[in-house]
Amino acid sequence: MPESVAATHPPLVVAVVSDGKPGHVNQSLGLAEALARATPTAIHRLPALPAWRAWLALLLKHAPDNTLAKPDLIIGAGHATHPTLLAMKRARGGRTVVLMKPSLPRRWFDLCILPRHDGIAADAHTLVSEGALNRIRPATARDARHGLLLIGGTSSHFEWDSDAIQVQIKSVLARTPDTHWTLTTSRRTPAEFLAQLPPCPNLHVVPHTATSPDWLPERLAQSGTVWVTPDSASMVFEALTAGADVGVFDLPVNPRSRVGQAIAHLADAQHITRFVNWCAHGTLHPNLHPLAEADRCAIWILEWLKNEKKTN
Repeated sequence: MPESVAATHPPLVVAVVSDGKPGHVNQSLGLAEALARATPTAIHRLPALPAWRAWLALLLKHAPDNTLAKPDLIIGAGHATHPTLLAMKRARGGRTVVLMKPSLPRRWFDLCILPRHDGIAADAHTLVSEGALNRIRPATARDARHGLLLIGGTSSHFEWDSDAIQVQIKSVLARTPDTHWTLTTSRRTPAEFLAQLPPCPNLHVVPHTATSPDWLPERLAQSGTVWVTPDSASMVFEALTAGADVGVFDLPVNPRSRVGQAIAHLADAQHITRFVNWCAHGTLHPNLHPLAEADRCAIWILEWLKNEKKTN
């Protein structure tokens, strides 16, 4: 960007409020980094205050972080970030952006980005996204000979069945002998799960305790095919964003689960392939149009800001 243009258009200042939960931070940084790809942006991270301190700061019009000048956007994911977002706005100004359905009234926030499974309709201040946002970028060097198996565990959305997942993994391995598979677990995976896996020449196991924060994005960038247990919805959307062909193992679903409904929507739209359908046809639906939800949301926010400036 020419120096004269940069001087007249200072960087967008984005404050990311974090509750310390990796999944929530992943969503907020995914959006902030997408904004930075679209326009010069300065990203600042600050921890969410304990609830009582955040409400007191809001009441006293006290900034949670006195070192940060007026932000343009204040982004947060997770209920624990909401009071800090509001306190920051009252003390410093800027626009609040909440990710996922907030526990407080939505009208208290300037913008909401909500996953489809939250069941909220879009409006002038609300954008509906396909799943939770993430930091994954579409990969350009995927290898069809490399695959990834992402194993979750017990959740309220699906009835976990280790034996059923083991049978499905064995079937995938047996029918794809020329693919080198890497399997990893999550914090929710039952402790005995890995011990039950039989040795297989085309399978490499990496427990989640042996992975770094960059491990999964790096593997997703390399893998042409990814199989995921349906309870790991965020990993399903990350794999779709990376551009891999995605299969989803079968587990009994809680009929009231919004995550289960989201997985069903992806299957009906042929973005993913259920295990039972793969068994019948032997192929996965190709991922011809990788998701880019963080980038789409960033463009929506920038357009909204532009329109706000015109009307003020």
